[in-house]
Amino acid sequence: MEQLALFFALIFLIILGYILGKGRAVALSGHAYHPLHSRLPYYGLYTAIWCGLPSLLLMAGWMAFEPAIAEAIVSSKLSASNQNLTSDQITLYVNDVINLASGGIISREVNNDLQAATDSYIFFRQISYFAMAVVAISLSLGGLFSSLKSISPDLRARNKVEKIISVVMMACSTIAILTTVGIVFSLIFETLRFFNKVPLTEFLFGLHWSPQTALRTDQVGGSGSFGAVPLFAGTMLITFISMVVAVPVGLMSAIYMSEYAGKKFRAFAKPLLEILAGIPTVVYGFFAALTVAPFFRNSGEFFGLDVSSESALAAGMVMGIMIIPFISSLSDDVMNSVPQSLRDASYAMGATKSETITKVILPAALPGIVGAVLLAMSRAIGETMIVVMAAGLAANLTANPLEAVTTVTVQIVTLLVGDQEFDSAKTLAAFALGLLLFIVTLAMNIVALKVVRKYREKYD
Repeated sequence: MEQLALFFALIFLIILGYILGKGRAVALSGHAYHPLHSRLPYYGLYTAIWCGLPSLLLMAGWMAFEPAIAEAIVSSKLSASNQNLTSDQITLYVNDVINLASGGIISREVNNDLQAATDSYIFFRQISYFAMAVVAISLSLGGLFSSLKSISPDLRARNKVEKIISVVMMACSTIAILTTVGIVFSLIFETLRFFNKVPLTEFLFGLHWSPQTALRTDQVGGSGSFGAVPLFAGTMLITFISMVVAVPVGLMSAIYMSEYAGKKFRAFAKPLLEILAGIPTVVYGFFAALTVAPFFRNSGEFFGLDVSSESALAAGMVMGIMIIPFISSLSDDVMNSVPQSLRDASYAMGATKSETITKVILPAALPGIVGAVLLAMSRAIGETMIVVMAAGLAANLTANPLEAVTTVTVQIVTLLVGDQEFDSAKTLAAFALGLLLFIVTLAMNIVALKVVRKYREKYD
């Protein structure tokens, strides 16, 4: 709440800086012999940027590093006063101090030492916030007055503002790239730790998945079997079923709305279809578990088939329904972007509407359609809730869609839930699964790009 009040105070100063900067430029524009270099809003933006950008950067950096510094101070004081505590005990004590200061649940009774450490922690945070507020507001006011003083008819305000905006956009792009690199390297680091405990060949080619802690030496299920083949087989099976449902329905609906439907029907049908994309996945999970799965089970009993209560077919069907809007809406937009001149030329050559769609429109829109299918496939591979509720948690190596299977994402969630030690092979297996899933998805994208480059049509 205190940081929010400071943020709004800085926003007020930024707005004030814009008004004052533009007002000063208006005053200078009255001199006929000294015309302004830039338009008036640029002078307001110039003042607003120097008034707010340094202060907001300072506030963001302060809020990022200040909690860690406060924890380090509490930890150092605790280490100095209690020489017998281990590093894990000190970490737990510091967490209790933080939780007590925020009104959370702690793992021990509140004694004098814990209360004193908490009071010291709260006092440090209050002093830190006061210092941050003073420095940020002072920096904002300093930027306001210095920028107002520098405004003159010769100031190239537009050039400076555009340069600052370019630097900010470049910094945002760099942050996005570094975030991706950081995610990849964190996965690689933890995966290497996992492969120090489990052989790579067992993980890639093993046919049994049971990441449990051994209770006795002769227990196979508890000895830790980390064969990931059943997980990827289940993931591919459910994804395949969902794409069999979503691609034809989504693509055909896109073709109809783009080439056949009238304006009134399109204005009604497309928003109604896109509502499917806004339904929470847990709702789809309930629909799959309570409606679709019993329907398939009862239908299988009628035809003499043994259908599991939790099956890949139920999860794949519902997941396919969920991702129909991704293919339909994106493909519709891509086909509508094909120039009308191509359609007119095709009709002039005597082609029918269906021939125009298959020979002209679809080849021209192929890159966008492939992108839509890839987006839908990535959505299907990363889905968790529907699989948990409709397909189960059993890691079965099977190609039968009527049996229960599980996916990589479901097992990642399962492995990271509970009180398991972080250094155990069971927990580290989640990072190995994540890295392998990332590599598979990347390979799929590369193959799709090559297909698009080979078969797409280019028009002048």
